[in-house]
Amino acid sequence: MPLVVPGINSSMGDKSDWVNKLMGKTIGDNSNETSFAKQDLSQSHRVLKPGDMKTMDHDPNRLNIHVNEEGAVHDVNYG
Repeated sequence: MPLVVPGINSSMGDKSDWVNKLMGKTIGDNSNETSFAKQDLSQSHRVLKPGDMKTMDHDPNRLNIHVNEEGAVHDVNYG
């Protein structure tokens, strides 16, 4: 099985790029100082709110966006 490292042999980008784009912002319809447009996210993504149920399958190309109770992004990772 080949080693897959997001940002190196994946076309999805590097985690630090997404951290810089998303951290502290909400996910919405438009991009501005406080929001990031959902249509500009990677094709394979999911937004996870506190307490959300999630599948445990690992997809190294899927961007996981973790938001807090107010909907602001506080973490991103691949999986």
